[in-house]
Amino acid sequence: MPSLSVPTTSALPANHRIPATSPSVFKALQRLARPSLISVVLHWLHDDVQEICPPYLRPESDEEDEQDLYPACSNLKRLRELYRLMQERNGGKREVVDRVLEGDWRHGITLYQLALIDMQYLYDHPTSQKWTALKIIRLSSDDVEDGDRPKEQKSMTLPRLHPATFLQNLRKEAPPDVKAYYNIDRHGRLPLTILRMFIMESPYNTERVFSASSRATLDSSKHFYVAFPDNSPYVYVSLTTSTGAKTPRGSRSIRQTILEGIPKAFSRPRERYGLESTNLSAKNLEALVERRGGLRTNAAGGGWGVYADGNKNDTPLNHSLSADGDNSGESETDVEPRTFGLKRKPDEVRAIVKRRKLLAKGRFGNSGLIDDGKGIEQFDVRIQDPFFSDRAASPVQDEHRSSDQAEKGSKGRRSTIDQALAHEAMDLDEDEDTAWRPEVTVSFHGSHVFAGIRQWVESGAIKAEKMPGWMTGEEGVSIGVVRDGRIKGFKGSRV
Repeated sequence: MPSLSVPTTSALPANHRIPATSPSVFKALQRLARPSLISVVLHWLHDDVQEICPPYLRPESDEEDEQDLYPACSNLKRLRELYRLMQERNGGKREVVDRVLEGDWRHGITLYQLALIDMQYLYDHPTSQKWTALKIIRLSSDDVEDGDRPKEQKSMTLPRLHPATFLQNLRKEAPPDVKAYYNIDRHGRLPLTILRMFIMESPYNTERVFSASSRATLDSSKHFYVAFPDNSPYVYVSLTTSTGAKTPRGSRSIRQTILEGIPKAFSRPRERYGLESTNLSAKNLEALVERRGGLRTNAAGGGWGVYADGNKNDTPLNHSLSADGDNSGESETDVEPRTFGLKRKPDEVRAIVKRRKLLAKGRFGNSGLIDDGKGIEQFDVRIQDPFFSDRAASPVQDEHRSSDQAEKGSKGRRSTIDQALAHEAMDLDEDEDTAWRPEVTVSFHGSHVFAGIRQWVESGAIKAEKMPGWMTGEEGVSIGVVRDGRIKGFKGSRV
């Protein structure tokens, strides 16, 4: 009698095997470099994980098959030595992939093994995912009961992340017609705990689903990552595909469900939490930890970072000179390099370049360096400062402005950046005055936006004395609306 598959609410087990002939498995292995792939395989051969990723071993009583292209080993010790020898010598990664799929794991790759492959690729390519920082806020119980939009409650209470309890609560928020496999890993360099979720659109959790549609169930759009920084009220979510392919509509709804389930998994009776946007997105996790982590640099970006350095005793309230009478800071604030008599032109150029670098260091501090590894790839701001005129906006100007907005809205669907900037602008329209405020959107793109702006300051293309503070990255956002020279926030700190 054939076995029956019954719908269940449990998660996918870690030892579920995906056929080795699946194109998705081959593609996942092929993404890793040879050293990383061999290190992952050696981790599979540890004694602690043999229950969830056992290799194919032949019985010791059986003889080795001479016709087998990749003969199976009889014990784990011999198999470990084989891969260590491959690690020591040079070669291509294709031989390692073929050895894994056609030899030692010919019976299939488990979900745990696939999770380790994806996590290793994430560590090898830190910019492969786009992350969005969200703030965990305490909600008022009265607003939740009334059905209105919950308001933030002024409380310093932070939810405690207990992985087992969090996953149990998150599993309850998942729809009944989907199954998920969860894997939690600790980042090697950053103070982060990363949760990887693999979603399968099926109410069953048997291996028969993988064998029936292995090509469809391993789509990259069904992999989600959530990072939890230590001692921080923020979470980083990566709910977008890195390949740039169009995401199916069903996957988008699953992503939204997962996003709504994260604060519910943290919540407890009489202690409800929600997520609030921080207007910060980046592909670099280290940049997010710097600006939205558990460090002292959350509200001390740009030149203010010197006060967040634990090795410094500087304070803006200290007006007294140092004991040794060091007045070297005066050279950093000279208006122009002094000239006494005749000087050679190269000396004047060196003095100007030195002054520009000192001004850039004063505005940016220790941030905005090319090699600091904390770059933001895109920075978009909409400037809504009043025009340089004291007279109020005329009806003709208002008419042109309304027609321009209508024409812009009729061209088609707005981008995500335009929608975010428009949402920020709506919150600021309550204080609208009679002055005409032209809408100017400025976008910066590059591998390290603020490092590029710092180079502009050092080259003289931008005057450091007149440059607004939001161009130094001290606001800690990647999208914002500028009003009266400041990005929306509490005194520019966003806290």
